[in-house]
Amino acid sequence: LLLALCGQARLWAAPAPPDPARFEAVIQAFEERDREQAPPQGAILFYGSSSIVGWDTAASFPDLVTINRGFGGSHMSDAVHFANRIAIPYKPRLIVVYEGDNDLAYGTPPETVRDGFLELVAKVRAALPDTRFAYLSTKPSAARWNIVEKIRQANELIREAIARDPLCAYVDVFTATMNGYGRPRASLFQPDGLHLNAEGYRVWTRVLRPYLD
Repeated sequence: LLLALCGQARLWAAPAPPDPARFEAVIQAFEERDREQAPPQGAILFYGSSSIVGWDTAASFPDLVTINRGFGGSHMSDAVHFANRIAIPYKPRLIVVYEGDNDLAYGTPPETVRDGFLELVAKVRAALPDTRFAYLSTKPSAARWNIVEKIRQANELIREAIARDPLCAYVDVFTATMNGYGRPRASLFQPDGLHLNAEGYRVWTRVLRPYLD
């Protein structure tokens, strides 16, 4: 009975990933844009969920060639699924990834988020062995403060997993998004308490910039 209950608990804690087909129209729109004007190869690719969508990367890094391929609401599993279509074809020299926020809110275990990122790295490197990665840590937010310990755990698992990979960097935007009282800095967020505002992106830009240089 105890084993059965434990098995049920594991199943409850690890929901199946959502169907990536929900983003098919978004991905097709990216592909159509690429056919009209092919993005430059060897650029810096920003890849991930709504925190990437809302980031005007061209304005934040005007001296660098960037491609933004954020699709809001996405999970790490979606990033892996669509890498062959909106990541690998660009042959980026560096991929900046923000995924994990939605996964953890959905109930995905931190270990699965880590494994998904490692799967993404492996998938890209199978085609592009020299591609570098910068993983932006999952941010704290008032809207998802109830899962902050899972966020911390996922961040630490990924930091540890890539520590020995010279082509991967862990970028700590979690700390930069906190105030001196151990809570998210409200001044960096939109009224929903989840998405960054312009000041939030300025902070993230300062934190990320050294890794791009």
